[in-house]
Amino acid sequence: MPIFTTDTDADGIATITWDLPGKSMNVLTEEGIAELDAALDAALADPAVLGIVITSAKPDFAGGMDLALLATMKERAGDTPARGLFDGIVAVHRLLRKIERAGMDPKTLKGAKPVACALPGLSAGIGTEIALACHRRFIADSPRARIGLPEILIGIFPGAGGTTRLVRMMGPMAAAPLLLEGKMLAPAEAKAAGLVDEVVPPDALLAAAKAWVKAADPGELAKPWDRKGYKLPGGAPYSPAGFMTFVGAAAMVHGKTQGAYPAAQAMLSAIYEGALVDFDAALRIEARWFTRTLMNPSSSAMIRTLFLSKQALEKGAVRPALPDASVKKLGVLGAGMMGAGIATVAAQAGIDVVLLDRDQQAADRGKAHAQAYFEDGVKKRKTTLEKRDAALARITATPDYAALAGCDLVIEAVFEDPAVKAEATRNAEAHLGAEAIFATNTSTLPVAGLATASRDAASFLGIHFFSPVEKMALVEIIRGPETADRAVAKALDFVRQIRKTPIVVNDARYFYANRCVIPYINEGVRMVAEGVEPALIENAAKQLGFPLGPLQLVDETSIDLGVKIAKATKAALGDAYPESPADGVLFALADAGRLGRKAKAGFYAYDDKGKRTGLWDGLATRWPPQADQPALAEVQSRLAMIQTLEAVRALEDGVLTDIREGDVGAILGWGYMPWSGGPFSWLDILGASQAVATADALAAAHGDRFAAPQRLRDMAAQGESFYGRDATGEKAA
Repeated sequence: MPIFTTDTDADGIATITWDLPGKSMNVLTEEGIAELDAALDAALADPAVLGIVITSAKPDFAGGMDLALLATMKERAGDTPARGLFDGIVAVHRLLRKIERAGMDPKTLKGAKPVACALPGLSAGIGTEIALACHRRFIADSPRARIGLPEILIGIFPGAGGTTRLVRMMGPMAAAPLLLEGKMLAPAEAKAAGLVDEVVPPDALLAAAKAWVKAADPGELAKPWDRKGYKLPGGAPYSPAGFMTFVGAAAMVHGKTQGAYPAAQAMLSAIYEGALVDFDAALRIEARWFTRTLMNPSSSAMIRTLFLSKQALEKGAVRPALPDASVKKLGVLGAGMMGAGIATVAAQAGIDVVLLDRDQQAADRGKAHAQAYFEDGVKKRKTTLEKRDAALARITATPDYAALAGCDLVIEAVFEDPAVKAEATRNAEAHLGAEAIFATNTSTLPVAGLATASRDAASFLGIHFFSPVEKMALVEIIRGPETADRAVAKALDFVRQIRKTPIVVNDARYFYANRCVIPYINEGVRMVAEGVEPALIENAAKQLGFPLGPLQLVDETSIDLGVKIAKATKAALGDAYPESPADGVLFALADAGRLGRKAKAGFYAYDDKGKRTGLWDGLATRWPPQADQPALAEVQSRLAMIQTLEAVRALEDGVLTDIREGDVGAILGWGYMPWSGGPFSWLDILGASQAVATADALAAAHGDRFAAPQRLRDMAAQGESFYGRDATGEKAA
């Protein structure tokens, strides 16, 4: 079946429709490039065709480039993969330039056939780059419609001409947030920014595009950068205004990335150098920097983890081979922030929800949380009044356990206390059918212990959401020692329904995410006790790419929670508990009432509205900074390696069974250095031998917590990598 089809109407307007067979979303494949090229050639050569509209038969326009195509370009080039990538990118540039010129005389800039793009829904990546090459862009006024260039989020930048065109359209400063942050704009925002020309009702989209094509003046179609006298908005780099523009853009890039993301630096270079030359030369410069980015191991790791592996997990890569187990009626025990968040995303996904709490007032507060969330969505045009009302109607707020009858999945999100959870489990299961699955939303308590309160441990598992539920993409599914495959399948299908990314881990204290993030927090707090400047600790983390330093992170999650976890762990482990100077710092702050952001006092100081005003100056009084501060690299090494080594231990202990889940879970769960692709990808970039040497040096200086796991030592001895191993049973993307 064809990917692009052409239909020419009685007015001589050729509509080229994109519809990739067998896919819910269009992506540009190698075959698609050839078909679009041929369709354009035919339309431009046909004298009966007066103009062209490019659109999609699917609800959305396009999700981007088929990233497998990039791998194909490399493979075909053999020993010169960079050349293969560059030549392939330049070929795409030629295709988009053909759309842009559309038969135009290169000297007079006349004679082009008008080309419009009609976007029915989402347009991302190459879809937006195609749209930018068209002469006029129309987008449907629909809640699902978004347009942008999000490539930076997976470690690359718009390399099919998108960077060069957007900067020439808007100027570097206006384009920088869209390029640097990968923002996807709603239709009204996109029009205000100049990213689209017209926002029209969905049912009038194609007609509006055709009407413009029919009335367009062929002599007015040349892009501004192809005309004489064109000047870059904001000024060229060496003009007085442009000098300040590019200084500001460079500062913005560094401020956003802290120097940790090579794609952002490469993109800025492409923008700067491209602004010094004509448009076609700028495209070649963009292609060179894009090729360099693709050849960087950071880019490959980010693409693998944040696109390929993430997509595979969302499609069921680790799901047991059982029939569909989609949830029809969900019970949520506990209507606090976590329970209310779970109910909100489930109702939004079309699932009927029973939201239960100790009394009607508490249950109603949980439903009010959902209502406030949906109201905000209406204000921001992310949803409609009808969808808001339908979602709220799906939530039944009640204190009556009998209302759980008919639920096929129940998620308990009550207070993190085994006795409270056990009581809720027994009360709920008294009203559930034999096939119902019961899940606990615990973040630290072993599932095996909690399952003893259940009537059937085979139907019991953990589903660990991250807060806030509505925003956090990761869900950690915990398989207990007796959990059956059907329970895991049910949990995975539920996570798919609410459009989150799942990882499945085996039961152990802290599971996977908290097992790794707690050492990160503790290492930062320990350094405060040692006299390391708190600002050095926080900035070292941010320059590694972590969204939050360890001190800010513990403030956000609450210091008293850290104290509770430490006390509970010590009670459970007894003499085996690893004493840490971090406990003394956390306990002292908690005793002083400095519980973090919620108390407007923690490692940071806060104003009356809860906004951080800087690190608390009292830290220096209680834990005076030492005269000789450690090097930035040493602090960074401690913060990065402490959690990375713990991830390897989780794999070694069988908590993790798939390194893809380890990498995806680390980035989505706690913001592990996204540029690295995750802990296992980062170790592969470093090389096992270098990682072991770094761990040994840290262990000698700071203690056995940095001891390299035996698995890593064995890999170093054998010259192996995590994603290169075949015989260990772990699955690589």
